[in-house]
Amino acid sequence: MNQLQLFLPCAAGVEERLAEECLLITDQQPGTLKTTRGGVLVQASWRDVMLLNLHSRLAQRVLVQLSNVEYRSDQDIYENASEVAWEIWFTPKQSFKIEITAQHSPVKSLNYSALLVKDAICDRFRHKSGVRPNVETRWPDARVYVHLSATHQTLYMDTSGEALFKRGWRTDKGDAPLKETLAAAMIAASGWDGETPLYDPCCGSGTIAIEAAQIACNIAPGGQRQFGFEKLLPYQSHVWSAIKSEAKAAESKAVVPIFGSDVAHRMVDFAMRNAERAGVGDVVQLRGGDALQRLPPCDKPGILLLNPPYGERIEAAGFAGTASGARTRRGGRESAWLDPTADPVQQNDSAGDAASMDSFFRQLSTHWKTHYMGWTAWVLTPDLKLPGRMRFKESRRVPMWNGPIECRMFRFEISAMPDKNAKLPEV
Repeated sequence: MNQLQLFLPCAAGVEERLAEECLLITDQQPGTLKTTRGGVLVQASWRDVMLLNLHSRLAQRVLVQLSNVEYRSDQDIYENASEVAWEIWFTPKQSFKIEITAQHSPVKSLNYSALLVKDAICDRFRHKSGVRPNVETRWPDARVYVHLSATHQTLYMDTSGEALFKRGWRTDKGDAPLKETLAAAMIAASGWDGETPLYDPCCGSGTIAIEAAQIACNIAPGGQRQFGFEKLLPYQSHVWSAIKSEAKAAESKAVVPIFGSDVAHRMVDFAMRNAERAGVGDVVQLRGGDALQRLPPCDKPGILLLNPPYGERIEAAGFAGTASGARTRRGGRESAWLDPTADPVQQNDSAGDAASMDSFFRQLSTHWKTHYMGWTAWVLTPDLKLPGRMRFKESRRVPMWNGPIECRMFRFEISAMPDKNAKLPEV
């Protein structure tokens, strides 16, 4: 268990930062890692598996690669799965589940391919012990991941259980909440040093502010949850207890102010309760208020970091929008953009949303230029025309994906509004 090949999937655009995080967590040499689109491959030990699950803020899961071989037919899929030593990972008294993905695969049915892998696992156990494990789709003891490319079949054992963005503290949330892993990626991309004030003026349930506060306090993101590896045969409870104790002893008090606000007081209440559960209730300062009206929360310039609402959700940030809060059939932040395939009624609604967006973002940029001179704003959005809407020139743009949605993180250096009444200097 000291020479494992791990694959850590992540959001597209986050791979390099995840690789850097892996090196810090596992103390590996750079040559042991390889970045691929959508994840990082790393050679590590079983102890590293536990460390990565506990400490990684950017990975979606920690998968142990068990096999990566060529296939051409359904029979190959079955035989390749039959050759894996499943009995060293779980027992026939435990349940398991198959998850399958494919890219450019020639198979006609993914469900059938998953069934072949399931049969191979059951048949191997039956041949070894006379007993086969049961399949459990909701709460399995073991999760097997299968990926089929055009030529290769890769089998993984999942060690995370539930996805790693589920930290265990966010039980209060609104519509279409930002995933914790994406919030952490935003913080990493911004280059926030943990010593500069950070403020999210559209904080929703507080994800960005709470992630930042945990980083500032060196709180392990997985400290409040359980993991899939705790049900696998290589698991040793005393080793895991020691790792958690080390993480707890390394926690510290934050000295940097971290702020969040939201126009919906209900969301601020959610954020406060989430912050308490995350162990940073005394670190994050949360207030209600319109993003178009709130003044800087501190005297020292800092970083504005936000994933603003838009479209019919524009009223969730400020009162500039005219869209009706009842018009939510397209659902939440991530899907409220003009869609050329939408029906005419939806297009008319979207046109109104676009006008509201323009109004809101123009007023927001004016507010920032008036009151936030010297601050740096980082805004995550799928709208590639956002700088034009805000009449800003971005100093940097970082590609990042929010699930299947291609986004950009724009950095704006905020300077004061020009004084139209100022006299030109004499030459």
